[in-house]
Amino acid sequence: MAWNEPGKDDKKDQDPWNKNGKKNEQGPPDLDVVFQKISGVLGGLFGNKSTQGPSGSGNGGKFVAIAILSIIAIVWFASGWYTVKESDRGVVLRFGAYHSQVDPGLHWNPKFVDQIIPINVEAFRTMPTTGFMLTEDENIVQVSMEIQYRIVAPEKYLFSVTNADNSLLQALDSSLRFVIGHSTMDDALTTGREVVRQETWEMLDKIIAPYDLGIQIVDVNLQQTRPPEQVKDAFDDAIAAQEDEERFVREAEAYEREKEPIARGQVKRIEQQARSYEEGIILQAQGAVAKFNQLLPEYQANPDVTRQRLYIETMERVLSNSSKVLIDNQAGGNLTFLPLDKLMNNPDNGSSRLPVETEIETRSRADEQADLDERATSSERATRGTRTTGRD
Repeated sequence: MAWNEPGKDDKKDQDPWNKNGKKNEQGPPDLDVVFQKISGVLGGLFGNKSTQGPSGSGNGGKFVAIAILSIIAIVWFASGWYTVKESDRGVVLRFGAYHSQVDPGLHWNPKFVDQIIPINVEAFRTMPTTGFMLTEDENIVQVSMEIQYRIVAPEKYLFSVTNADNSLLQALDSSLRFVIGHSTMDDALTTGREVVRQETWEMLDKIIAPYDLGIQIVDVNLQQTRPPEQVKDAFDDAIAAQEDEERFVREAEAYEREKEPIARGQVKRIEQQARSYEEGIILQAQGAVAKFNQLLPEYQANPDVTRQRLYIETMERVLSNSSKVLIDNQAGGNLTFLPLDKLMNNPDNGSSRLPVETEIETRSRADEQADLDERATSSERATRGTRTTGRD
């Protein structure tokens, strides 16, 4: 049947659904009717009776709709307030795209339009890495390193790469393996640890610079480097030997610092004693010359008497310290009494026959003996240390 096709027997126009008894309403529904239905529903919920009459129903529906919209607007406005902490910075996304950055404090954003992502920019974050690595001399070492970093540009940290933390970890692992691969095992385990740390830091900064991650490296710590467990004992022995070598060198340097001032003092003392001895010999020679000059005129005046006197004085000085007794029998055959007991018990007999040493010679001999004793003590100490190291 066509739309509004005339019916038979002067019947009314019929629609395709054969609803002839109903009113033909082809236009959109009236807003007043919609508001009236909403008002009726809300009135039923709150226990109120529906407003009677067409005009009352229309006014009530408009009032309820305005109230609902007002409540929704108030809730939407109130939900837009937020607070950014002192240590954070807020990254504002508008419809999913980066818009701006907000500082700490109280702010408002349109709900469902903007999204706020807080990022802590003051806290120091830690990232460790560890693994077995191959050195330049083709040995394997286990290296553990840890870095500390902080975020300086939140928008770059979020959107420069997919995952900034993962990118930083990959860069750290690559830098560490590169540096260890260009270092020997001894350097990585003992003396070159600081060099490995500095070169890894420089390499890491160079790798992450093109990515612009918004991250600043604060510190790099090389925690431990150790050989595999299979050769750990041998490397422990090698490290102990190196420590013993360093200890012996320090002891030798300490001994040198201790003995050098003493030797310099002895040199100064010997020089002063030599100068004193020189001055004493010169004065003695000058005294002998003056004495000879005094005796010369007397000798020239009476040579026999002077010669006899000098001879007697010399013999008296020589024989006074001797245990021998000389007797002149030309004077007669009288009995001569010799006090043998006093001559034998005389403590001065024979003392002058010993060589007379000067003070310089005595002190020099004492210093030489002290040096010999010190060398013997040092040799014995070194021998004991060598024996102890061999037993260990």
